[in-house]
Amino acid sequence: MRLIIAIFLPFLVFFTIGRPLAGIVCLILQITLIGWLPAAIWAVYALSQYKTDVKIRKALDQRGQA
Repeated sequence: MRLIIAIFLPFLVFFTIGRPLAGIVCLILQITLIGWLPAAIWAVYALSQYKTDVKIRKALDQRGQA
């Protein structure tokens, strides 16, 4: 679901992953027609990095409990 949001409304993804300042910058970039494509690419990349960070954090937590 977040991937679809990242493509159509890139600035919203940053607010959902806890990066509001990047969301505002992305919104300013998205306002221009030329800037929408880089904003969407940036949002998809940030979303993939967020998912990777969550997986690493979860793995480290499980390792610490064992």
